[in-house]
Amino acid sequence: MATESGPYPSILQVAVVATALKVLLFPAYKSTDFEVHRNWLAITNSLPVKEWYYEKTSEWTLDYPPFFAYSEWILSQFANVADPLMVQVQNLNYSSWQTIYFQRTTVLLSELFLLFALNKFIQTSPVKSTAHAAAIAIFLSPGLFIIDHIHFQYNGFMYGILILSFAYAQRTQSLLASGLIFAALLCFKHIYLYLAPAYFIFLLRAYCLKPRSLFSIRWGNCIKLGSGIVAIFAAAFGPFALWGQMPQVLSRLFPFSRGLCHAYWAPNVWAMYSFADRVLLYAAPYLKLPVDASAVHSVTRGLVGDTAFAVLPEITPRMTFLLSIATQLPPLAYLFLYPSDANFLPAVTLTAYSSFLFGWHVHEKAILLVLIPFTLICLRDRRHFAAYLPLAVAGHVSLFPLLFTPQEWLGKIVYTLFWLIAVLYGFDQIAPASNRPRVFLLDRFSVLYTTIAIPLLIYTSVVHQLVFRDKFEFIPLMFTSTYCAIGVVGSWLGFLVVYFTS
Repeated sequence: MATESGPYPSILQVAVVATALKVLLFPAYKSTDFEVHRNWLAITNSLPVKEWYYEKTSEWTLDYPPFFAYSEWILSQFANVADPLMVQVQNLNYSSWQTIYFQRTTVLLSELFLLFALNKFIQTSPVKSTAHAAAIAIFLSPGLFIIDHIHFQYNGFMYGILILSFAYAQRTQSLLASGLIFAALLCFKHIYLYLAPAYFIFLLRAYCLKPRSLFSIRWGNCIKLGSGIVAIFAAAFGPFALWGQMPQVLSRLFPFSRGLCHAYWAPNVWAMYSFADRVLLYAAPYLKLPVDASAVHSVTRGLVGDTAFAVLPEITPRMTFLLSIATQLPPLAYLFLYPSDANFLPAVTLTAYSSFLFGWHVHEKAILLVLIPFTLICLRDRRHFAAYLPLAVAGHVSLFPLLFTPQEWLGKIVYTLFWLIAVLYGFDQIAPASNRPRVFLLDRFSVLYTTIAIPLLIYTSVVHQLVFRDKFEFIPLMFTSTYCAIGVVGSWLGFLVVYFTS
């Protein structure tokens, strides 16, 4: 809704209401990530920088890039005042009320940067009304609500950096700033490497090469971009390189010894692959298929570690890497041929899809890498919105197992359902018609898929416990992951059609 003074409600008004709600969540359930970040406060406060990436008193060792570690050091200076025991390395699982309120407050304060970035994105967008609606949806996102303010992380702050980079990418004169901001983001959290191929292609074609010739290089732009990136990475990793610690730092950032599936299955292709293996395991005697007896219980244990398949062939890290790259190549090639700001965000979204769907040891929380960029562009027309709808449902429902305590059950479901109804209904009203034909099957898939979500939630949340009690506890997780994986894959295929026919 727009008024004479501007859009209503404003993003600031939304932020005030949302913040009041999030303050009420301070005593809520907190995951091991809460202790992870408390331990990092202690490490950066108590130890010299040289020892940060070697400290292992806790199992939750420092495994984020240096810029994030430096930000933890800054926070630790205030934490030391709030409760000195909070920043003692030996105080494992320390959780005083001062610690809880301090860490929850830092998440709220860091989200101010997300607010700033969303406002900047609105200012630089060609259609400010739809950008404003998307910005409100992101700030109220159930994903950030669940992951940051209950489960506990700082995703809002880092997605603020990403969205600020998107904002500068919308204008030709600020492409350098966009690239450098993204480089800084990589030094905060390396998961954003998933998006790096799209940034590389876009900046190469739109900033480093002249638009009418691939062989005409803008040397000045190349030097500015290259030297800026080198300076940022030197500021982050330079001290550790000088101390000869880069192998240790990289081993913390990239623990490739972890298995294909993270904890319960993230809703990607490998969740569907694992589900198919479960089905084939029971069908094997009738189909006379060979079964690996040692792997029978592997894919149902729901733990971090190597996953072995009982019937289907094993998946290796190399296979996941090749599949990720192969599925990224078509949208990246299209972006290379048509390097416009209008094609950049869709290419980023599709790159994130590929990394999430086919990557090795993908965290369920990484669905935000797809959800947030897509939310910013889903209102371009009704075809974009139709592809976004199943992702919005699947992406948020897939996060429900992160909160498994009874006291959070009602809150996560009510808040997410309210968001889905309010946001998706609002988006449906304002998404403009497309000048391209709609995809009939995608529209029907979106409606059918959304309808199935309600009985699924009823079964996994209520019926299973009533029928089976404490038996077969992995079945609700398996159903949730597989259902959500179907939604993410369907959304990805639909968006590919939209991207290449727009």
